[in-house]
Amino acid sequence: MQTRIEKDLLGEQPVPAQAWYGIQTQRAQQNFTITGVPISHFPELIRSLAMVKAAAARANRDLGQLESHKAEAIDAACADIIEGALHDQFVVDLIQGGAGTSTNMNANEVIANLALSKLGHDRGEYRHLHPNNDVNCSQSTNDAYPTAARLAIVFAAQPLKQAIAGLQQSLADKAGEFAHILKMGRTQMQDAVPMTLGQEFEAFAVNLGEEEARIDDACRLLCEVNLGGTAIGTGINAHPDYAVLAVNHLAEVSGQPVSLAHNLVEATSDMGAFVTFSSVLKRLAVKLSKLSNDLRLLSSGPRTGLGEIRLPAMQPGSSIMPGKVNPVIPEAMNQTAFQVMGADLAVTLAAEAGQLQLNAMEPLIIYNLLNSSCMLGEAIHMLDTRCVRGIEANEAQCAAHLHNSIGIITALVPHIGYDNASRIANQALTSGATVAELVRQEQLLSEERLAAVLSPASMVTPCVA
Repeated sequence: MQTRIEKDLLGEQPVPAQAWYGIQTQRAQQNFTITGVPISHFPELIRSLAMVKAAAARANRDLGQLESHKAEAIDAACADIIEGALHDQFVVDLIQGGAGTSTNMNANEVIANLALSKLGHDRGEYRHLHPNNDVNCSQSTNDAYPTAARLAIVFAAQPLKQAIAGLQQSLADKAGEFAHILKMGRTQMQDAVPMTLGQEFEAFAVNLGEEEARIDDACRLLCEVNLGGTAIGTGINAHPDYAVLAVNHLAEVSGQPVSLAHNLVEATSDMGAFVTFSSVLKRLAVKLSKLSNDLRLLSSGPRTGLGEIRLPAMQPGSSIMPGKVNPVIPEAMNQTAFQVMGADLAVTLAAEAGQLQLNAMEPLIIYNLLNSSCMLGEAIHMLDTRCVRGIEANEAQCAAHLHNSIGIITALVPHIGYDNASRIANQALTSGATVAELVRQEQLLSEERLAAVLSPASMVTPCVA
């Protein structure tokens, strides 16, 4: 393999000649082999890093801190990366020591070498354009990295929101399709009162629909950045006007409503927005897991369970039991939700573990938030397209459960009194007779009145005795 020699604080190392990264990236590769997940796994993070570097170059050019030809070359290199170029050169493991320095230097080196090529120089000829002096001008990892991470999370949230909207619409469609099907509602796994299957699915849809707004709220917090604070928020080595100008350029480059934090020292160490976003993901995961549990319960059987709905059969369910089909899609959604809930704890612990003016555990926070967003988006799309859209109602089973349930006695309480209703319910439970049969035997209501009270419209909507 052909190599070039690069030098840093610790000495010299050969770097593959064709690599667009440099010696500091290579050292990070050697040091951190923890997850096997490189930065390139999350293109949102690469694009966001390039956006930050482009904004910084423009601000430094405007302020005379960077020569125009260098700024233009850096800007052009960043534009290529934003469009997808050289993503395979972002090779550092997401989990790393150094509060993200390896990720920042991976970006600085790739951008520097790409900019050098645009200026007609070879890779590694840093005397013409330097990763630290030029690409990282007026920056520290401690403001560039978290700013890029915040943007990346906002970008990753968009496909997640689209997946939520798709699933919500599918649940709403099923609510309309099942609006006429009467069934028993249940509390504490026991028969409660009648409802329609449509009402059940409508509740699923409404419950899930609330989450898009929570994601938007969390993204607004993430759009407050500390770019320009450099090492600890004091802005050392940056022009006094740099922070405002760089953030304005970043808003233009990214298309996101980013704003400069009021206190950059506070913003450099504070992980509050990340914790909030993680909590939103956990809240969403909890709801999705509960939905998946309900779908598995409602479809249980097929003959000895509830069996009120049929899930699409996706694959054979057993290597020993012929004919068995498992609810594999909701099960996979459950497991994804559990992973996200666990990741939230990791984020919480990492956010708490910061000391003084910086949190060195940011890489773990970023890894978990990006991974959780990606996993949830994929799992929601799976649940939507491979399960919910194909759900069928078992109307006969819903009707049979309703007819045999003592839960309908609740609808009779305003008409025959609580004591009579309790007695009838107990008799139905011990004798096996239906509630309607026992009410007729005791002539507690006329046939006409009984039919009216037990009509679908009366049992599933508010009524006055």
